[in-house]
Amino acid sequence: MFELVKLSYEMEALEPVISAQTLSFHHGKHLQAYVDNLNKLLPGSEYEGMTLEEIVRKAPAGPVFNNAGQILNHELYFTQFKPASEAAKEPEGALAAQIVKQWGSVEAFKAEFEAKGVGLFGSGWVWLSADADGNLVITQEQGASNPVVKGLRPLLTFDVWEHAYYLDYQNRRAAHLSALWQIVDWKVIAERKNVRM
Repeated sequence: MFELVKLSYEMEALEPVISAQTLSFHHGKHLQAYVDNLNKLLPGSEYEGMTLEEIVRKAPAGPVFNNAGQILNHELYFTQFKPASEAAKEPEGALAAQIVKQWGSVEAFKAEFEAKGVGLFGSGWVWLSADADGNLVITQEQGASNPVVKGLRPLLTFDVWEHAYYLDYQNRRAAHLSALWQIVDWKVIAERKNVRM
């Protein structure tokens, strides 16, 4: 049985980037519903006992994939943030060097990442991932999909489902994405890059 991921910060800790109201609904309602739904679908299925990553890699499109994917996506999303006063706001070391090598600068990377998020039609996620050779890629994933489906290691994600930002930003998706950099903890992203799948 899967459980709702615990947050390492208080509901109001990410304000004004993400309000306590948005976080309460997003984490406590939307994510909780995905957890509850998946736990109802798994007993007696071929996916019972698998990790979220295994389910997302193996399940076809449908309820099991959608709920497992959304849990995995949201766990990576919520655990990459820290209050703005505590977050390591810029990448360092090998991760920073790889970003600069591929995009020319961290600013250029952020601009492309935001553009991919703004340009994703409908609901989904924009991701920074690493391939098997350690190269970085930005992907757009529709609905509940995750880069693990493509054999990639997910590092950083911005949620572009409207429930992630509508209470705070209404239809201003671009403003939401731009603001999120203030609370991304790049130490977490670097740690994810160094973990072997």
